[in-house]
Amino acid sequence: MKSRGPFCIRNAAADTFAMVIFCFVSGMFIEIFVSGMTFEQSLASRTLSIPVNIAIAWPYGVFRDFMLRQGAKLSSSSVMKNLSDLVAYVLFQSPVYAAILFTVGASTDQIVTAVATNAVISCGMGVLYGYFLDLCRKLFRVPGYYHQI
Repeated sequence: MKSRGPFCIRNAAADTFAMVIFCFVSGMFIEIFVSGMTFEQSLASRTLSIPVNIAIAWPYGVFRDFMLRQGAKLSSSSVMKNLSDLVAYVLFQSPVYAAILFTVGASTDQIVTAVATNAVISCGMGVLYGYFLDLCRKLFRVPGYYHQI
């Protein structure tokens, strides 16, 4: 991954697109099928998450890139990249997710279950999101990504 400048409009657009789509789908699945929220609660949560995800998408991308660089200092392996994606996703997303659920009126038990489940599932989700984000950055021709195979 080549280093890019502090801000690139393509980067912000790719990061925003990726986060809104990925979090809407994965969040609704967890909320309904794991946490026991109603469809209406989940739809409210996912609807509220859209502007939140728009606001945090680019800062998350910057944080993720920082975590990837830190991991790469320890090892250049794909396992370290995946681990860095996982850690970045859990550290950044868990507090945001808990706040969204609290705002839409989820119970404390539902919030704890959803956030804990999301953290556990993030073992795969953070990695999947990393691949999805990289794909979106390539599709949006973000400098430093679209030249890579």
